[in-house]
Amino acid sequence: MQESPNIFSRIWAAFILLTRLPFWRIYQPPKKAYESVVEYWPLVGWLTAAISAAAIWFIAPYNVLIATVAAIVLRILVTGALHEDGLADFMDGFGGGTSREKILAIMKDSHIGTYGVLGLVCYILTLAACLFSLASLSPKLAALTVLMADPFAKMLAAQTVMLMPYARREEESKAHNIYRRARFPQYVFLLVQGLLPLGLFIWQTGAGTVQVLLLVLVPSLVCAFLNHYIYRKIKGYTGDCNGAVFLLVELSIYITASFLI
Repeated sequence: MQESPNIFSRIWAAFILLTRLPFWRIYQPPKKAYESVVEYWPLVGWLTAAISAAAIWFIAPYNVLIATVAAIVLRILVTGALHEDGLADFMDGFGGGTSREKILAIMKDSHIGTYGVLGLVCYILTLAACLFSLASLSPKLAALTVLMADPFAKMLAAQTVMLMPYARREEESKAHNIYRRARFPQYVFLLVQGLLPLGLFIWQTGAGTVQVLLLVLVPSLVCAFLNHYIYRKIKGYTGDCNGAVFLLVELSIYITASFLI
């Protein structure tokens, strides 16, 4: 019987899967480790968020527009536009598909359609507007919001995998791999990874109770709505759904923060 991958292999697999940084050159985890990466998504978010937050922190005092663009571009480069690709396929599939089979077929098609283009344009413009607004008020505040939003959104997006089955057969998946649901200890660790940056945000910004509740409640409701919608349409999740849920949940955090602060 194949030995279960250790925690180091699973964490390393998560960084290889969700970024384009050359972690694989240092160590290549066993294939089975990629089945257990969901509970480490927020940990990867610490890295991708830190890179975007650093761009805002260091550049915004001189030029807010360039800082905003740099923060977005850097994360796209680090992740290889993995999440954006998922969002585009999600918009194409759910926008143009009239049945479960049609939605799944469209999402698997590598070509981008009208819904995908419009979805990406609207997403990038809204994200840029939110980051620009926050950075204009305070580069520190904007950086802390980024540091909080990415891991927290990945924590919520992981619920898609925890709550519903995979919509395709394993051999039909793009990565030829189906995520394993986290057991209770791993699930607790997932929550800790997502909530620690939120604690840092509260400590450093002095956010009030109402602000914190809204920053938690709004993205949680968005995530719940998206999960319900996805399950109703295709009776399960796909990798594209994961990427779309993450980006839309994260965007809801930025929109909420922009109105509250």
